[in-house]
Amino acid sequence: MIGLVMAGGKGTRMDLPEEKLLLKYKKPVILHVIDALKESKCFSKIVAATSDNSPKTNDLLSNLGIQIIKTTGGGYVSDLNFALSKLDEPTLVVSGDLPLLDAQIVKQIVSSHKTDATWQSFLVTKNLLDLLNLRSDFSICFEGKQCHYTGISIISPKKISQKVEESYTILEDKRIALNLNTKHEYDLLKNT
Repeated sequence: MIGLVMAGGKGTRMDLPEEKLLLKYKKPVILHVIDALKESKCFSKIVAATSDNSPKTNDLLSNLGIQIIKTTGGGYVSDLNFALSKLDEPTLVVSGDLPLLDAQIVKQIVSSHKTDATWQSFLVTKNLLDLLNLRSDFSICFEGKQCHYTGISIISPKKISQKVEESYTILEDKRIALNLNTKHEYDLLKNT
């Protein structure tokens, strides 16, 4: 399995002059994600999708020896599709803005991989987000619960066709619930 870190966004919702993934929580946020993937020992390789939106993030990851897939930076979906077109084995896709991610939860996610699924997305419930004082713009009703995307999926790029049926797994864990998209979330992180 390949670990793919999405690290090419603009971070416009943060409204900060610096690159979002370089914000510090003990170390740059992106390094929490990279280290979690490395320490899990679940991956044949770890790559990052970057763009001209994130030049300093690109440089940091390149200097660490992380393989880079350069995207256009046109948006998450188009950047992800481009990166997946360059990969040929099942891939754990993770947003670079998950500062609480650790090796243990990565192993749990990988062990719950549905090998017959082309696209398996990991969700948390609205109840967990409410408990943590978090918000999310992207929701879905699954198993009778209002759920939210975490920015984590396991995808089999070779199985992708015109129409992909997405499967879902609810994983109630704050380590995958906290995405840094707003100053509110960064303030919550700094207080953990």
